[in-house]
Amino acid sequence: MSKIGTYLSETKNELLNKVSWPTWPELQSSAIVVMVSSVIIALIVFGMDFVFEVLMKQAYDIIK
Repeated sequence: MSKIGTYLSETKNELLNKVSWPTWPELQSSAIVVMVSSVIIALIVFGMDFVFEVLMKQAYDIIK
């Protein structure tokens, strides 16, 4: 039980004194970067899916 108490105490100390937490403006700019990146990746995946769908429809039409 002593080990768990030591672990929790050290964890609290590290989170309060050693971790560098971002400021509010840094957090906002990071969130914007993540949102823009997510939209770009979603558009790329959508484009790849659309192209694959068209190619597969053409391949199935040839087989018929």
